[in-house]
Amino acid sequence: MNKQALETIAQAMVADGKGILAADESTGTIKKRFDTINVDSTEDSRRDYREMLFRTTEAMQENISGVILFDETLRQKAADGTPLSQVIADTGALPGIKVDAGAKDLAGHAGEMVTEGLDGLRERLSEYHGLGAKFAKWRAVINISDDLPSAACLAANTHALARYAALCQEAEIVPIVEPEVIMDGSHSVERCYEVTSAALTQLYAQLAEQDVHLEGTILKPNMVLSGTQHDAQAGVQQVAEMTIDCFKKCVPEAVPGIVFLSGGQSDEDATAHLDAMNKIGGLAWKLSFSYGRALQAAPLKTWLGETGNVTAAQAAFAHRARMNGLAAQGQWDAALEG
Repeated sequence: MNKQALETIAQAMVADGKGILAADESTGTIKKRFDTINVDSTEDSRRDYREMLFRTTEAMQENISGVILFDETLRQKAADGTPLSQVIADTGALPGIKVDAGAKDLAGHAGEMVTEGLDGLRERLSEYHGLGAKFAKWRAVINISDDLPSAACLAANTHALARYAALCQEAEIVPIVEPEVIMDGSHSVERCYEVTSAALTQLYAQLAEQDVHLEGTILKPNMVLSGTQHDAQAGVQQVAEMTIDCFKKCVPEAVPGIVFLSGGQSDEDATAHLDAMNKIGGLAWKLSFSYGRALQAAPLKTWLGETGNVTAAQAAFAHRARMNGLAAQGQWDAALEG
Protein backbone atom coordinates (compact mmCIF):
# COMPACT_ATOMS: atom_id res chain seq x y z
CA MET A 1 0.00 0.00 0.00
CA ASN A 2 1.34 3.41 -1.02
CA LYS A 3 -0.27 5.58 1.65
CA GLN A 4 1.02 8.86 0.24
CA ALA A 5 -0.36 8.11 -3.23
CA LEU A 6 -3.76 7.21 -1.76
CA GLU A 7 -3.85 10.38 0.30
CA THR A 8 -2.97 12.52 -2.72
CA ILE A 9 -5.85 11.02 -4.73
CA ALA A 10 -8.30 11.35 -1.85
CA GLN A 11 -7.41 15.01 -1.35
CA ALA A 12 -7.86 15.68 -5.08
CA MET A 13 -11.34 14.10 -4.90
CA VAL A 14 -12.46 16.76 -2.41
CA ALA A 15 -10.63 19.77 -3.86
CA ASP A 16 -12.26 23.10 -3.02
CA GLY A 17 -15.42 23.75 -5.01
CA LYS A 18 -15.37 20.33 -6.66
CA GLY A 19 -17.35 17.12 -6.26
CA ILE A 20 -17.93 13.79 -7.95
CA LEU A 21 -20.27 12.97 -10.82
CA ALA A 22 -21.87 9.56 -10.27
CA ALA A 23 -22.27 8.23 -13.82
CA ASP A 24 -22.14 4.57 -12.78
CA GLU A 25 -25.70 3.55 -13.60
CA SER A 26 -25.95 -0.10 -14.56
CA THR A 27 -27.27 -0.98 -18.01
CA GLY A 28 -30.66 -1.70 -16.47
CA THR A 29 -30.81 1.54 -14.51
CA ILE A 30 -29.80 3.80 -17.38
CA LYS A 31 -32.41 2.09 -19.56
CA LYS A 32 -35.04 3.22 -17.05
CA ARG A 33 -33.68 6.77 -17.26
CA PHE A 34 -33.68 6.68 -21.05
CA ASP A 35 -37.23 5.29 -21.09
CA THR A 36 -38.42 8.51 -19.42
CA ILE A 37 -37.21 10.49 -22.48
CA ASN A 38 -38.13 7.84 -25.08
CA VAL A 39 -34.54 7.07 -26.06
CA ASP A 40 -33.43 3.51 -26.82
CA SER A 41 -30.66 2.34 -24.51
CA THR A 42 -27.90 1.02 -26.77
CA GLU A 43 -24.15 0.89 -26.33
CA ASP A 44 -23.82 3.89 -28.65
CA SER A 45 -26.58 5.98 -27.03
CA ARG A 46 -25.17 5.35 -23.58
CA ARG A 47 -21.74 6.34 -24.86
CA ASP A 48 -23.04 9.49 -26.56
CA TYR A 49 -24.92 10.63 -23.46
CA ARG A 50 -21.99 10.18 -21.12
CA GLU A 51 -19.49 11.63 -23.57
CA MET A 52 -21.69 14.72 -23.76
CA LEU A 53 -21.37 15.17 -19.99
CA PHE A 54 -17.63 14.47 -19.88
CA ARG A 55 -16.97 17.00 -22.65
CA THR A 56 -18.74 19.79 -20.77
CA THR A 57 -15.39 21.51 -20.31
CA GLU A 58 -16.43 24.30 -17.94
CA ALA A 59 -18.14 21.95 -15.48
CA MET A 60 -15.53 19.23 -15.63
CA GLN A 61 -12.56 21.55 -15.14
CA GLU A 62 -14.06 23.81 -12.48
CA ASN A 63 -16.52 21.73 -10.45
CA ILE A 64 -15.98 17.99 -11.04
CA SER A 65 -13.06 16.25 -9.34
CA GLY A 66 -13.90 12.73 -10.46
CA VAL A 67 -16.42 10.54 -12.27
CA ILE A 68 -17.69 7.16 -11.08
CA LEU A 69 -18.07 4.88 -14.09
CA PHE A 70 -19.82 1.59 -14.82
CA ASP A 71 -17.67 -1.26 -16.16
CA GLU A 72 -18.94 -0.75 -19.72
CA THR A 73 -18.16 2.97 -19.67
CA LEU A 74 -14.61 2.56 -18.38
CA ARG A 75 -13.93 0.35 -21.41
CA GLN A 76 -15.71 2.54 -23.98
CA LYS A 77 -14.20 4.97 -26.44
CA ALA A 78 -15.60 8.32 -27.46
CA ALA A 79 -16.89 8.85 -30.99
CA ASP A 80 -13.42 10.04 -32.05
CA GLY A 81 -11.76 6.91 -30.62
CA THR A 82 -10.43 8.45 -27.39
CA PRO A 83 -11.06 6.25 -24.32
CA LEU A 84 -13.72 7.88 -22.16
CA SER A 85 -11.41 7.55 -19.17
CA GLN A 86 -8.90 9.69 -21.07
CA VAL A 87 -11.60 12.23 -21.97
CA ILE A 88 -12.23 12.59 -18.24
CA ALA A 89 -8.53 12.73 -17.33
CA ASP A 90 -7.90 15.40 -19.97
CA THR A 91 -10.23 17.75 -18.05
CA GLY A 92 -8.21 17.24 -14.86
CA ALA A 93 -10.85 15.00 -13.26
CA LEU A 94 -10.17 11.47 -12.03
CA PRO A 95 -11.85 8.37 -13.49
CA GLY A 96 -13.32 5.96 -10.94
CA ILE A 97 -15.23 2.68 -11.08
CA LYS A 98 -18.21 1.06 -9.37
CA VAL A 99 -17.07 -2.39 -8.29
CA ASP A 100 -19.93 -3.91 -6.29
CA ALA A 101 -22.26 -6.46 -7.86
CA GLY A 102 -25.44 -4.93 -6.44
CA ALA A 103 -27.58 -5.38 -3.36
CA LYS A 104 -29.32 -8.74 -2.99
CA ASP A 105 -31.83 -10.07 -0.46
CA LEU A 106 -30.20 -10.86 2.87
CA ALA A 107 -30.99 -14.50 3.68
CA GLY A 108 -33.16 -14.89 6.76
CA HIS A 109 -33.92 -11.17 6.99
CA ALA A 110 -37.01 -10.10 5.09
CA GLY A 111 -36.86 -6.57 3.73
CA GLU A 112 -33.10 -6.27 4.07
CA MET A 113 -30.25 -6.34 1.58
CA VAL A 114 -26.56 -7.17 1.45
CA THR A 115 -24.19 -6.04 -1.28
CA GLU A 116 -22.29 -8.74 -3.17
CA GLY A 117 -19.15 -8.64 -5.28
CA LEU A 118 -16.17 -9.57 -3.09
CA ASP A 119 -15.41 -12.78 -5.00
CA GLY A 120 -12.74 -12.03 -7.58
CA LEU A 121 -12.53 -8.39 -6.53
CA ARG A 122 -8.74 -8.37 -6.14
CA GLU A 123 -8.28 -9.40 -9.78
CA ARG A 124 -10.90 -6.93 -11.03
CA LEU A 125 -9.29 -4.07 -9.12
CA SER A 126 -5.93 -4.90 -10.66
CA GLU A 127 -7.50 -4.73 -14.13
CA TYR A 128 -9.37 -1.50 -13.35
CA HIS A 129 -6.15 0.10 -12.09
CA GLY A 130 -4.57 -0.79 -15.42
CA LEU A 131 -7.51 0.81 -17.23
CA GLY A 132 -6.87 4.08 -15.41
CA ALA A 133 -9.27 3.96 -12.43
CA LYS A 134 -7.97 6.03 -9.51
CA PHE A 135 -10.81 5.32 -7.11
CA ALA A 136 -13.69 2.90 -6.65
CA LYS A 137 -17.15 2.81 -5.10
CA TRP A 138 -19.14 0.18 -3.18
CA ARG A 139 -22.71 0.90 -2.06
CA ALA A 140 -24.46 -0.76 0.87
CA VAL A 141 -28.26 -0.46 1.05
CA ILE A 142 -29.74 -0.06 4.53
CA ASN A 143 -33.51 -0.02 4.68
CA ILE A 144 -35.09 1.74 7.64
CA SER A 145 -38.29 1.28 9.64
CA ASP A 146 -39.23 0.95 13.30
CA ASP A 147 -37.64 -2.52 13.29
CA LEU A 148 -34.99 -2.24 10.57
CA PRO A 149 -32.10 -2.45 10.13
CA SER A 150 -31.22 -5.58 12.07
CA ALA A 151 -27.85 -6.03 13.71
CA ALA A 152 -27.13 -8.74 11.14
CA CYS A 153 -27.75 -6.35 8.22
CA LEU A 154 -25.43 -3.69 9.62
CA ALA A 155 -22.73 -6.25 10.43
CA ALA A 156 -22.85 -7.92 7.01
CA ASN A 157 -22.79 -4.68 5.03
CA THR A 158 -20.14 -2.84 7.03
CA HIS A 159 -17.88 -5.90 7.03
CA ALA A 160 -18.18 -6.14 3.23
CA LEU A 161 -17.42 -2.42 2.88
CA ALA A 162 -14.30 -2.82 5.01
CA ARG A 163 -13.02 -5.83 3.06
CA TYR A 164 -13.65 -4.00 -0.21
CA ALA A 165 -11.80 -0.93 1.09
CA ALA A 166 -8.76 -2.97 2.12
CA LEU A 167 -8.60 -4.62 -1.31
CA CYS A 168 -8.85 -1.23 -3.02
CA GLN A 169 -5.95 0.19 -1.06
CA GLU A 170 -3.87 -2.89 -1.81
CA ALA A 171 -4.42 -2.07 -5.51
CA GLU A 172 -3.55 1.63 -4.93
CA ILE A 173 -7.16 2.64 -5.58
CA VAL A 174 -8.95 4.98 -3.18
CA PRO A 175 -12.17 3.42 -1.85
CA ILE A 176 -15.38 5.40 -1.55
CA VAL A 177 -17.36 3.68 1.20
CA GLU A 178 -21.10 4.22 0.81
CA PRO A 179 -23.43 3.05 3.58
CA GLU A 180 -26.75 4.45 2.32
CA VAL A 181 -29.64 4.65 4.75
CA ILE A 182 -32.55 4.80 2.31
CA MET A 183 -34.82 7.84 2.58
CA ASP A 184 -37.94 5.96 1.41
CA GLY A 185 -40.33 5.29 4.28
CA SER A 186 -42.43 6.92 6.99
CA HIS A 187 -39.63 7.28 9.54
CA SER A 188 -38.84 10.53 11.34
CA VAL A 189 -35.64 12.52 10.99
CA GLU A 190 -34.76 11.39 14.51
CA ARG A 191 -35.01 7.74 13.46
CA CYS A 192 -32.77 8.46 10.46
CA TYR A 193 -30.23 10.04 12.82
CA GLU A 194 -30.29 6.95 15.04
CA VAL A 195 -29.82 4.48 12.17
CA THR A 196 -27.19 6.58 10.38
CA SER A 197 -25.23 6.82 13.62
CA ALA A 198 -25.38 3.04 14.12
CA ALA A 199 -24.27 2.37 10.54
CA LEU A 200 -21.34 4.79 10.67
CA THR A 201 -20.19 3.56 14.07
CA GLN A 202 -20.10 -0.03 12.84
CA LEU A 203 -18.48 0.98 9.56
CA TYR A 204 -15.51 2.65 11.21
CA ALA A 205 -15.10 -0.20 13.67
CA GLN A 206 -14.93 -2.63 10.74
CA LEU A 207 -12.54 -0.42 8.77
CA ALA A 208 -10.24 -0.34 11.81
CA GLU A 209 -10.33 -4.14 12.08
CA GLN A 210 -9.29 -4.44 8.43
CA ASP A 211 -6.43 -1.92 8.91
CA VAL A 212 -7.84 0.45 6.30
CA HIS A 213 -5.88 3.70 6.03
CA LEU A 214 -8.60 6.28 6.67
CA GLU A 215 -6.62 9.17 5.19
CA GLY A 216 -6.82 7.31 1.88
CA THR A 217 -10.61 6.84 1.89
CA ILE A 218 -13.69 8.94 1.11
CA LEU A 219 -17.09 8.54 2.81
CA LYS A 220 -20.25 8.74 0.69
CA PRO A 221 -23.21 8.78 3.10
CA ASN A 222 -26.83 9.81 3.15
CA MET A 223 -27.89 13.03 4.81
CA VAL A 224 -30.02 12.80 7.94
CA LEU A 225 -33.47 13.30 6.41
CA SER A 226 -37.10 12.64 7.22
CA GLY A 227 -38.57 9.62 5.45
CA THR A 228 -40.31 10.53 2.22
CA GLN A 229 -43.71 9.49 3.62
CA HIS A 230 -43.27 11.09 7.05
CA ASP A 231 -45.88 13.73 7.90
CA ALA A 232 -43.38 16.32 9.14
CA GLN A 233 -40.41 17.00 6.86
CA ALA A 234 -37.32 18.42 8.52
CA GLY A 235 -36.28 21.79 7.15
CA VAL A 236 -32.97 22.61 5.50
CA GLN A 237 -31.29 23.97 8.64
CA GLN A 238 -32.46 21.07 10.81
CA VAL A 239 -31.16 18.55 8.28
CA ALA A 240 -27.81 20.34 8.18
CA GLU A 241 -27.45 20.56 11.95
CA MET A 242 -28.50 16.97 12.64
CA THR A 243 -26.29 15.58 9.88
CA ILE A 244 -23.24 17.48 11.13
CA ASP A 245 -23.93 16.48 14.73
CA CYS A 246 -24.22 12.82 13.72
CA PHE A 247 -20.98 12.88 11.76
CA LYS A 248 -19.02 14.69 14.46
CA LYS A 249 -19.89 11.82 16.78
CA CYS A 250 -19.29 8.98 14.31
CA VAL A 251 -16.77 9.92 11.59
CA PRO A 252 -13.06 10.07 12.51
CA GLU A 253 -11.25 13.31 11.76
CA ALA A 254 -8.67 11.33 9.77
CA VAL A 255 -11.19 10.97 6.91
CA PRO A 256 -10.28 13.68 4.38
CA GLY A 257 -13.69 14.18 2.87
CA ILE A 258 -17.38 13.35 2.86
CA VAL A 259 -19.19 13.40 -0.50
CA PHE A 260 -22.92 13.11 -0.02
CA LEU A 261 -25.27 11.05 -2.17
CA SER A 262 -28.46 12.79 -3.22
CA GLY A 263 -30.61 9.74 -2.53
CA GLY A 264 -33.65 10.87 -4.47
CA GLN A 265 -33.73 14.48 -3.27
CA SER A 266 -34.69 17.15 -5.77
CA ASP A 267 -31.80 18.93 -7.49
CA GLU A 268 -32.22 22.10 -5.47
CA ASP A 269 -32.84 20.34 -2.13
CA ALA A 270 -29.59 18.40 -2.48
CA THR A 271 -27.74 21.66 -3.19
CA ALA A 272 -29.43 23.60 -0.37
CA HIS A 273 -28.68 20.93 2.24
CA LEU A 274 -25.02 20.74 1.23
CA ASP A 275 -24.69 24.51 1.32
CA ALA A 276 -26.30 24.79 4.77
CA MET A 277 -23.86 22.22 6.17
CA ASN A 278 -20.86 24.08 4.77
CA LYS A 279 -22.16 27.38 6.16
CA ILE A 280 -21.97 25.83 9.65
CA GLY A 281 -18.19 25.62 9.20
CA GLY A 282 -15.50 24.51 11.61
CA LEU A 283 -15.47 20.94 10.30
CA ALA A 284 -12.60 18.45 10.31
CA TRP A 285 -13.39 17.12 6.82
CA LYS A 286 -14.28 18.60 3.45
CA LEU A 287 -18.00 18.31 2.67
CA SER A 288 -18.89 17.95 -0.99
CA PHE A 289 -21.13 15.99 -3.34
CA SER A 290 -21.22 12.74 -5.27
CA TYR A 291 -24.52 13.16 -7.08
CA GLY A 292 -26.08 11.14 -9.87
CA ARG A 293 -29.66 12.19 -10.52
CA ALA A 294 -29.17 15.59 -8.85
CA LEU A 295 -26.56 16.42 -11.49
CA GLN A 296 -28.00 14.52 -14.43
CA ALA A 297 -31.78 14.97 -14.32
CA ALA A 298 -31.74 18.42 -15.94
CA PRO A 299 -29.31 17.63 -18.78
CA LEU A 300 -31.05 14.31 -19.48
CA LYS A 301 -34.43 16.02 -19.92
CA THR A 302 -32.83 18.66 -22.12
CA TRP A 303 -30.86 16.24 -24.30
CA LEU A 304 -33.70 13.89 -25.34
CA GLY A 305 -31.23 11.93 -27.47
CA GLU A 306 -31.03 14.75 -30.03
CA THR A 307 -27.70 16.03 -31.36
CA GLY A 308 -29.19 19.50 -31.69
CA ASN A 309 -29.85 19.60 -27.94
CA VAL A 310 -26.28 18.80 -26.84
CA THR A 311 -25.19 22.40 -26.23
CA ALA A 312 -28.29 23.17 -24.14
CA ALA A 313 -27.93 19.90 -22.20
CA GLN A 314 -24.29 20.71 -21.45
CA ALA A 315 -25.35 24.13 -20.20
CA ALA A 316 -27.88 22.48 -17.87
CA PHE A 317 -25.19 20.15 -16.53
CA ALA A 318 -22.72 23.01 -16.10
CA HIS A 319 -25.29 24.98 -14.12
CA ARG A 320 -26.00 22.16 -11.69
CA ALA A 321 -22.28 21.44 -11.30
CA ARG A 322 -21.61 25.10 -10.56
CA MET A 323 -24.46 25.32 -8.04
CA ASN A 324 -23.12 22.32 -6.16
CA GLY A 325 -19.56 23.60 -6.41
CA LEU A 326 -20.72 26.77 -4.66
CA ALA A 327 -22.62 24.74 -2.07
CA ALA A 328 -19.46 22.76 -1.33
CA GLN A 329 -17.94 26.07 -0.23
CA GLY A 330 -21.02 27.41 1.57
CA GLN A 331 -21.45 30.09 -1.12
CA TRP A 332 -24.73 29.04 -2.77
CA ASP A 333 -27.88 31.13 -2.75
CA ALA A 334 -31.31 30.16 -4.07
CA ALA A 335 -31.38 33.37 -6.13
CA LEU A 336 -28.62 31.90 -8.30
CA GLU A 337 -30.99 29.18 -9.53
CA GLY A 338 -32.84 31.57 -11.82
